[in-house]
Amino acid sequence: MPDSSIAVPLEDWIDPAALFATWIAHLPHAFWLDAGPDAAAGWSWLGIGEPDAERTVLATELARPGAPTADAGPFRGGWVGWCGYEPGAQAAGAPIDADELAPPSVWLRTERLIAFDHATRRAWAVSRGDERWADQVRERARVLPRNRELPEPAVREAVGRHEPDEYAVLIERCRDAIRDGDAYQLCLTTRFSVDGEVEPASVYLRLRNLTPSHHGGYIRSEEIALLSASPERFLEVGDGMVRTRPIKGTRPRGADAVADARLADELVTSEKERAENVMIVDLMRNDLSRVCAPGSVGVTDLLVVESYPAVHQLVSMVTGRLVDGTTVGGLLDAAFPAGSMTGAPKLSAMTILHRLEGGPRGIFAGAFGWVGHDGALDLAMVIRSIVVHHGGAYVGAGGGITWRSDAAAEVAEVGIKARGPLAALGAALPPGW
Repeated sequence: MPDSSIAVPLEDWIDPAALFATWIAHLPHAFWLDAGPDAAAGWSWLGIGEPDAERTVLATELARPGAPTADAGPFRGGWVGWCGYEPGAQAAGAPIDADELAPPSVWLRTERLIAFDHATRRAWAVSRGDERWADQVRERARVLPRNRELPEPAVREAVGRHEPDEYAVLIERCRDAIRDGDAYQLCLTTRFSVDGEVEPASVYLRLRNLTPSHHGGYIRSEEIALLSASPERFLEVGDGMVRTRPIKGTRPRGADAVADARLADELVTSEKERAENVMIVDLMRNDLSRVCAPGSVGVTDLLVVESYPAVHQLVSMVTGRLVDGTTVGGLLDAAFPAGSMTGAPKLSAMTILHRLEGGPRGIFAGAFGWVGHDGALDLAMVIRSIVVHHGGAYVGAGGGITWRSDAAAEVAEVGIKARGPLAALGAALPPGW
């Protein structure tokens, strides 16, 4: 679709967090795709939208080579939203349990947003057909408070879907399936839930402070909100190319520089973690080959350690050149749910996990982000995330199980991943995790 957006440069830099807290956070259908606190690179987008009940986003044709670029960034209007795990698993032929707490898919059609380029500290008011949008943004920016204090979170109790010893038994059932040849690797997950009304904006601001991420996100549609500090990009499309960056392998950060370096080295040299990562890379190569030109799919990064405030992660990247005419829906049919959240082979893994996990994943293990009118897109994995619903919230967490998995280490890894999101909710991990 031709780009008919208007991008008006704003005279001064605006703190996205301040504009979010005083304006965008209070709107019923709104989003913040967030490059993180104190970001020195990347883009953030704040905006408002309307639910796309027809999901026209899925029919959007993906960007072809030679698409023009603009100073105002790669996203100049389109859709922002999420797709949950179960619809993708069902479309692939796996059995599912429906999650009644939140809609499995929400896409907001957006034609008014603010784009922030953190590298140059420039901002634009971007709209399609709304000549007053830039003036509204300027008016809001003029009255921003200089200091903001987050309220202390209410103390909450988190309840796990599984006790730690139950989860350890499920790990052994995964190893049984691997021994029997039904899977090579399985991403076993669980859920932690809290009761009571949750104010999503303040929880998201705490989450981004506790676990900063380059792919943070706040997407709200009335009483349902996704709050994410995801470190994992799922799919990125631009100029005819698709990229995916699976993460498999996690270690906590060390208490000092020596311990930290030791943990990073332990991660990259672990036979189990390397095997797990390579298996998912191979699965993603196969998935992308379904929508990419023959011979164009390749691995550009393999087994790279990326470090975040709470964890080290083992990351790889697979790329390919898209076949002309591929749509958003076609790409998701080929690659979603992400192999890093299922295991391999994908359909067998999802079928086994449905039997073991004992409940739906919901929005967790899905994907969220933006799709542009021009067919570019950037979707991250819904991990390290909070789903706010009527009467409470939940946090999903899990890890990849291989034949070499140690149950105690896998239980501990789940705790590492869930601790930050639960703390943002004012809750501690249940005992044993």
